[in-house]
Amino acid sequence: MLRLVADVDPGRSPPTILNCPASDPALSVVPPCRRERVRTYGAIDLGTNNCRLLIARPAPGGFQVIDAFSRVVRLGEGLAESGRLGAAAMDRAVAALAICAEKLARRHVCEVRSVATEACRSAANAPEFVARVYRETGIALDVISPGEEARLAVLGCQTLIDHEVPRTLVFDIGGGSTEVALLERCNAAEAWRSLQETGLSDTLQMRGWASVPWGVVSLAETEAEEAQSPTGRLEAFFRMKARVSRHLTDLRRVAGRDLALLGASGTVTTLASLLMGQTSYDRARVDGSWAQVDGLRALGRKLAALPAAERSAIPGIGRDRAELVVAGAAILEALLDLSAHARIRVADRGLREGILRSMIAADARQAQA
Repeated sequence: MLRLVADVDPGRSPPTILNCPASDPALSVVPPCRRERVRTYGAIDLGTNNCRLLIARPAPGGFQVIDAFSRVVRLGEGLAESGRLGAAAMDRAVAALAICAEKLARRHVCEVRSVATEACRSAANAPEFVARVYRETGIALDVISPGEEARLAVLGCQTLIDHEVPRTLVFDIGGGSTEVALLERCNAAEAWRSLQETGLSDTLQMRGWASVPWGVVSLAETEAEEAQSPTGRLEAFFRMKARVSRHLTDLRRVAGRDLALLGASGTVTTLASLLMGQTSYDRARVDGSWAQVDGLRALGRKLAALPAAERSAIPGIGRDRAELVVAGAAILEALLDLSAHARIRVADRGLREGILRSMIAADARQAQA
């Protein structure tokens, strides 16, 4: 269901997405920062599948990353069936967050925002898990709404959005859900001059957003057993795609098909990398690149027809992604169906970058006040 911005998340997702105040962050307990001229910020994204950290300092045009961390934790493993976070999954997540806490302390981070998404939104025992994380690591998780997640994803990708295109669909395929934001251009000429002068822009407005209740982990778990034939595996792929497509009906009706697409997720970056022929992932080449829609469709179906053992042997996929890349490709194809455009912009960035931009912009406004 497409939700209009004005109808949801009052005070957290203002209509002018690229020029809005940051929502109140949950600040983790970190040592007092050193008296340095340049402040250091941290952003943690605890998703259904991954735990990610970025530490950065402000720099012209944005920020400079000085440390990063990413680990597959599968926090949402079994959640769809039990409704609860599993003990082993919570242990993995806490261990990863402990590493994040150590990096935050070692880098003398002044301010950090730590967000948790779909797994913690939907799990019955999420409050106990959040309390445990704070008790054992000092990290205060902010369980954000789907609307706030979509807003942060847009902020993180804003420098890759074409301001000359009337409408853009930004999506982030997660582990437990997929957030989609519909952006529209407004007052482009004046806003572009403002962007050059202040670094902020009201060129784009978020007309609405949708949270699809399927991500790579939750959707993969709907097809528990792998079919024994290529035909059977492709049938499973199309069943997964259909589950996603049912949740895009309202968006399809409102948005039309003249949409530029910008995808931010491991699924999109992995498939784009494979289309480039990379055997070792090169972020510098992938982030901001363009991928042909027909190529992504064909590659996704090719991977879906392969048995997991063959997928895991492909450089760039490996064992961790072998089970999830097919579900991700099914979600991606359902999203590609929304647009008539022949190519898609690829973003190796998302929530963490959006969090950093929000905090840095908020401090800059306070300094100028």
